[in-house]
Amino acid sequence: MAHKPLVSIVVPAHNAEATLPRALDSLLEQEMADWEATIVDDASTDRTPAIIAAYVERDARFRTLTSSAKSPARARNSGISTAGGQWLLFLDADDWVDASFLAKMLAALKTAPDAVAAYCGSRRVMPDGALTPASISPVVAVQPFETFARQCAIRTHALLVDRETIVKLGGFDASLRTCEVWDLWQRLARLGKNWVMVDEPLAYYRVSPNALSRNSTQMLTDAEIVIARGFSPDPKVKHPSSAHASGAIEVNGGTAAEALAWFALWNAASDCSRGSLSVNPRSLRALPAGRKRAREIAEVVLDGLMEGSLSVPAQMAARWNRFGEAITELTTELGKLCGDPGAGRRVQYHLEQMLLDFDDLAAPRKLGRTLGLRVNARNPSSTELPEGIDRIYAYLMMDGQIAARVQFGALGTVTRRHWFELAINFVPAERPVRRPVRDSHFGKLAQLAAQARELIRSSTEVREPPPASRRARAKDGQDDDRTSFWNRYFATEDPWNYGSSYEQEKYERQLEILPAGPIGRALELACAEGHFTRQLAPRVNHLTATDISAIAIERARARCGDQPNIEFGVLDFMAGTLPDEMNLIFCSEVLYYLDDLAELQRFAKKVVEALAPGGSLITAHAFVLRDNPQRTGFDWNTFGAQAISETLAGTEGLVLEQSIETELYRIDRFRRLSPGDVATEPMIEHAPIRAPVGIGVARNIVWGGARALRRDVARSERRMRIPVLMYHSVADDGPATLARFRCTPAAFASQMAWLRANGFHAINSEQLERFIANRQPFVGRPVLITFDDGFQNFADQAWPILRANDLTAEVFVVTDLVGESALWDAVSGPPTPLMDAGTVRRLAGEGAFFGSHLATHRAIDGLSTSDLAAELLRSRMFIERWTGRPIATFAAPYSVTDRRLGRLARECGYRAGFGGRHGPADLDCDPIDLPRIEIRGDRSLDNFVAIIEAVLG
Repeated sequence: MAHKPLVSIVVPAHNAEATLPRALDSLLEQEMADWEATIVDDASTDRTPAIIAAYVERDARFRTLTSSAKSPARARNSGISTAGGQWLLFLDADDWVDASFLAKMLAALKTAPDAVAAYCGSRRVMPDGALTPASISPVVAVQPFETFARQCAIRTHALLVDRETIVKLGGFDASLRTCEVWDLWQRLARLGKNWVMVDEPLAYYRVSPNALSRNSTQMLTDAEIVIARGFSPDPKVKHPSSAHASGAIEVNGGTAAEALAWFALWNAASDCSRGSLSVNPRSLRALPAGRKRAREIAEVVLDGLMEGSLSVPAQMAARWNRFGEAITELTTELGKLCGDPGAGRRVQYHLEQMLLDFDDLAAPRKLGRTLGLRVNARNPSSTELPEGIDRIYAYLMMDGQIAARVQFGALGTVTRRHWFELAINFVPAERPVRRPVRDSHFGKLAQLAAQARELIRSSTEVREPPPASRRARAKDGQDDDRTSFWNRYFATEDPWNYGSSYEQEKYERQLEILPAGPIGRALELACAEGHFTRQLAPRVNHLTATDISAIAIERARARCGDQPNIEFGVLDFMAGTLPDEMNLIFCSEVLYYLDDLAELQRFAKKVVEALAPGGSLITAHAFVLRDNPQRTGFDWNTFGAQAISETLAGTEGLVLEQSIETELYRIDRFRRLSPGDVATEPMIEHAPIRAPVGIGVARNIVWGGARALRRDVARSERRMRIPVLMYHSVADDGPATLARFRCTPAAFASQMAWLRANGFHAINSEQLERFIANRQPFVGRPVLITFDDGFQNFADQAWPILRANDLTAEVFVVTDLVGESALWDAVSGPPTPLMDAGTVRRLAGEGAFFGSHLATHRAIDGLSTSDLAAELLRSRMFIERWTGRPIATFAAPYSVTDRRLGRLARECGYRAGFGGRHGPADLDCDPIDLPRIEIRGDRSLDNFVAIIEAVLG
């Protein structure tokens, strides 16, 4: 039986001698080798057939077909008919894929067995070899059909798709000269199956001056057909999802007319790049109006310009003369269509800012309304405004470096004095060596800081230090011996909370397993502070209680001073000699601190020698993940209850008599065999844990087992990016319109348990900023968990869950409103209560971190610069007062930012900030503008897992 490859690749090629080798070489470079490729020669008249023949001769995975259709759709369909793989890739002859494409796409599909396709990001390649920024559409993974009903969001070769499904759908529609890929992806999405996103640019698309996509008339004709199909039933899809059978739903993304208008806008911009506006402006009439859509319109125009002008964004400002007049005509028409000339001007401002953002301004750039230039901040010259220009976009240069990027409106000549004033406002705060002038930018900033400090001082709230952590002091170096190690533990009294219900229930079960009859001489090893000693003493005639720590023994002696049958002593049971002829030896919660199993075996032999014939050894130890990661266990020590029990049971002279086993620990009673004794089968009792498990214990437990251990991944994994998760509320109930911002406690608990079971540990933004500043790869699997707003349900619901999973979070609080409610959400229903200052203080003492969500929760782009600075300063100072820690992180309310924020935040003492960027944080991020990944409350655990695994790569 012939081998069927995992992946079949179809490569249509028509007169592709210049580009085909690169496409085929990218297949030979694949890290995953189980593929076949069918190259369809579509009536080529150049050297394409000879090139194909050479590759077929070179590697048996290549084969060839011929076609005379001169149609990419028909050529691809020919290739589909011979494909045998489970997955299909359509690779045009002028494109290529990254060497890791197949491996990463298949890995993503493996995590989602129900997925019909995986898709990745892509980059355009211009004729001069320049690459555009990467692009990807996350919304496809969320609602694929509603997306493809309106646009073609994925490149042809950025998708790995199930072959059988494509065959059942009938392949590509050859009646379409363009948009045939869009049409097929739309039919595929109508099935309602899952699409998996691989958030990397693994597909490279070569832009050609001869591409069919440059024929705007044909593109719009075919797009109108595809969009109409998307908004109606499609007879070609025999078994659509019931949700999509009748077509797209307008409330999920706009009408068919709007979708066609967006596509017409793209084509209009593409035409403008060649100096003319050939698309009828009336086709743009259905575009949405409104200020909030201006940037989106500008982004579509920029994308069309790139394709049409064969230019990457960094080249386009310098080439403005080629298309600027046509673009200005287009934006003017947009203003006319909505009856607001200002709307067209707003789009043009956005577009020109985007172009200049990419440009290095090596030479002045005169665009339609904006002049871009570099200015020597130490010795500026006056700048005359060319006709039509009313905005300046400038790099302020100091010592050959860009000190600041500024934008401002201008009515006439920008004088030398004006530039000096701008330099004072925008160059880094540490540059000025003189005290700032009172009316200057930095002088006013100092006044605002003084006002904030006075407000803090005059606050009526009583200032209290956060409660100290109860944890024992950690080791700060290598201990000379075990005595030093244990004395450090007992530096804090009652380090394990012996009086808790959980520990007491364990003590009761240890007493239940005592051997029947009177017990003469008993020895307790590692008695600690005598809590169990006091309960054991009445059950024996004489008890010798020992511990390696003299500190612990003194506390135990004081606790049991009224028990006359107890003798206390300091003993290192491995280095010292055990008393002999013991009827009972207790040794609990300590054997996993031995160096290794060899030392445990030596201990077992010492116990056998110390026990009288027929005497009992009782041990109680927790299950540890190192013994068996597939079951619930504690993430500590190198071995635990399972290994200890097996080692003792395998010791000559000892036999296991009885065990009480719970999900978290087991208690064993062994007997030293007397001469002539015959071992019997042990009695195993399974018992539930009825007592509540305190946070000090719970934080070390991984329920249900672990798929990765923190210490293992810390040794083996280094990564360049991490997930920064954004939450808002954790509650079961709330307004329906806010459902996406609200995780249920059960869902949140499942997510945190998954992180814990997969070896993640939590960091804070200060640590993230330090990794970025030092260009230091992240160790293991860090995750930064953030909460916006500071709702009381964080304290009530989220924080206990985080602590139980040994995780922490960073909460961004609205300082003027602490203790009140989220009035900004009142339009949706009863506003959610916010934590008060006392709760913030308490949680900070327990290990939570806090940052600024500003003072009033107003959107930043609506604040004056003075109000913005005041809120940044005031909120930081209040949080520092409540937590007792320096605060250097903010998150922008509503994730809204503007060009003023980053610089002003630094001047107000912040080093890290979160705005509106989405995605993982990597070492190339600007710490003051870090991205996050929103975790929506209306998504499944599988979706959460897919998001995290996509970041891991």
